[in-house]
Amino acid sequence: MRLIFFGDSLTWGKYGGDFVAEVQRLLPAHEIINAGRGGDTVVNLLQRLDEDVLAQQPDGVFVLVGGNDAIAYSQPLTRSYYRRRESALPDGAMSLDLFAQSTRELLSRLQLAHVVTWVGLPTSEYNPDTVEAQKLFNAEIADIAQSMAVPVFDLMAAFPPGDVRHRPALSLATIRLIGQREAEGWHDYEAERKREGYQFTFDGLHLTPETAKRLAELIVEFLDL
Repeated sequence: MRLIFFGDSLTWGKYGGDFVAEVQRLLPAHEIINAGRGGDTVVNLLQRLDEDVLAQQPDGVFVLVGGNDAIAYSQPLTRSYYRRRESALPDGAMSLDLFAQSTRELLSRLQLAHVVTWVGLPTSEYNPDTVEAQKLFNAEIADIAQSMAVPVFDLMAAFPPGDVRHRPALSLATIRLIGQREAEGWHDYEAERKREGYQFTFDGLHLTPETAKRLAELIVEFLDL
């Protein structure tokens, strides 16, 4: 099978753990394509669905989206970043209505193309606000997926936030730090995780390599190919 993993930086995997590469290692008989891109919301995924997914004629697509959507919804200091991303969000804010509408259209187009589809629900542990926003968006996409008979894999159930600290709101400084670290080849993930007191991420948002390996095992079990 040709399988495409479609999503944001969690799927892209160049900042933190790369679970898609681990899936490829565990499923050598299948062709695995990574169509993740950092910073994407579901609107961005919808914009590039034809070129990055349907044009590849996949047999199956695993969609993992909602992290940036929840941030754009709940963290106002980041919205200038999302406003600049191909004008996907003109005011930089994501609403539940736009998220639901775009998610429904994305899954419908995959089904109309007769592509087997699965949905993943992101997890988060940055601060209470981001966790609650993620739960809200996860519930929205889960309801839509289930109404369309699309199987759902809940990362937050697999990697639940524990006693989440109260941390400052996410801001453009956070996004700039991600870009700076990526450009410099920074990869001190485990030390950062311990220093900040996270369980399965190193910044509250992105998975550590060890978490990514475990996630890949769970996804392979979930796909049951």
